[in-house]
Amino acid sequence: MLQISQRGQEMPPSPIRKLVPYAEAAKKKGLEVFHLNIGQPDIETPPAILNAVKEADIRVLEYSHSAGNESYRRKLVEYYKQVGITVSYDQIIITTGGSEAILFGFLTCLNPGDEIIIPEPFYANYNGFAVAAGVKVVPVTSHIENGFALPPLSDVEQAITSKTKAIIICNPNNPTGYLYSRQEMEALKSICLQHGLYLFSDEAYREFCYDGEYISAMHLQGMDEHVILMDTISKRYSACGARIGAFVTKNKEVYAAAMKFAQARLSPPGLAQIMGEAAVDLPTSYFNKTKAEYLRRRDLLVSRLNAMPGVFCPIPGGAFYAMAQLPIDDSDIFCQWLLESFSYNNKTIMLAPATGFYISPGLGKNEVRLAYVLNLKDISEAMDCLEAALLQYPGRTVRANTDTIQTLA
Repeated sequence: MLQISQRGQEMPPSPIRKLVPYAEAAKKKGLEVFHLNIGQPDIETPPAILNAVKEADIRVLEYSHSAGNESYRRKLVEYYKQVGITVSYDQIIITTGGSEAILFGFLTCLNPGDEIIIPEPFYANYNGFAVAAGVKVVPVTSHIENGFALPPLSDVEQAITSKTKAIIICNPNNPTGYLYSRQEMEALKSICLQHGLYLFSDEAYREFCYDGEYISAMHLQGMDEHVILMDTISKRYSACGARIGAFVTKNKEVYAAAMKFAQARLSPPGLAQIMGEAAVDLPTSYFNKTKAEYLRRRDLLVSRLNAMPGVFCPIPGGAFYAMAQLPIDDSDIFCQWLLESFSYNNKTIMLAPATGFYISPGLGKNEVRLAYVLNLKDISEAMDCLEAALLQYPGRTVRANTDTIQTLA
């Protein structure tokens, strides 16, 4: 009998996308669905970068260099300099989205059976890429009570074994919005130097830091051989469909090995590289405007959530996500119920159950991730829906004390 592979069986479904069929069914019933489940901004993609593609004089859409067009990589050197990162164009590999950069990092630096430490909750696709690479994810749990700060160093060090080869962070964080401090970044540096570990740093949201300083892993002194920077233009320029990212490292051996994987997939998307190159020439005021808009959205979302009985949402310091604890019995069931069985003024809301962002069993059952990527009016109406839903949900709970949760039938 034909069977799929072990990795195919182990590949987890996306907690962000697995409820799409229920959302589609809700829309067919005539409901308006507010999508707070996915980081797809409604902010307009800058016309200048779209026009760069329209106006390009292209007669043959050729393969680019496997590392990406040299002109784009040189442009990125200028961009990184603006954020305090000094690299050369030959330390950059252009990738098909940030996703490929993450996969290249896993495939290049880790062997099957090796372990990678990740603070949880974490971007769910890290787990998928780990399965594809045969790598074991070892979580260290952060907690909503302190805003998902980096777990104590003792927890991280306790998770290190002879098979541990790397730590990966997302800063600012997806899904929590937590912004790692300089002290936390220096602590990670100390651990990586002491134990000889790679530090993978996913910095897709660096432009969106609200309540603290942006610290890149590449700002850390003495870490050139350890740091792998994973990047993307998707969120920065509201260009998720372009599928252009970057793999950046000063480690020559790692770069050479990653290039072989880049050559195996031939080249990154050509038209999107033209977009990316044009994006570097956008005025800095572009980020001022978008950052201010996300800040307004964050403040509205968090204030509305924390005003609801039984709901707690820490204030995210960056990115455009918030994690909220709800008075519910099961976030997977609740998020499906919102789409299957609930409506308010002929509208409903789509959220991402937090269980998919944890790997430790049982965690995230009463938490959801919300992406504040919609305009203020839509966020306000979505919160109206959520507030009404929490009053109607059959599996709503009440916390009797700090240790016990009771379900209200």
